[in-house]
Amino acid sequence: QVQLVESGGGLVQAGGSLRLSCAASGRTFSNYAMGWFRQAPGKEREFVAAINRSGGGTAYPDPVKGRFTISRNNALNTVYLQMNSLMPDDTAVYYCAAASLVGQITRHLIDCWGHGTQVTVSS
Repeated sequence: QVQLVESGGGLVQAGGSLRLSCAASGRTFSNYAMGWFRQAPGKEREFVAAINRSGGGTAYPDPVKGRFTISRNNALNTVYLQMNSLMPDDTAVYYCAAASLVGQITRHLIDCWGHGTQVTVSS
């Protein structure tokens, strides 16, 4: 399996931006599709973004489409989540995830999870 470590979370005002990073180690990073999920207090974990192995294909749910961008650098074994126009409803712990295919990520069929990074958006 691959080990995942997130970074880049923090406190930001509404309308601001953050970029999350997820560094992978262990198995070959380019063998995995990658994704981001989030979980707010009292809510279920929800899918935020996914990217295929090459980086040429992405997927987003409607609440973040147009505001969030997922990307990856296979040479650096890192996946990123650029978050713009942040809103208080985006407040959550954000988790990095790995799976064989993007379709597995969107169906929450995850091989490996990171430990999460807190994002707090103040109004």
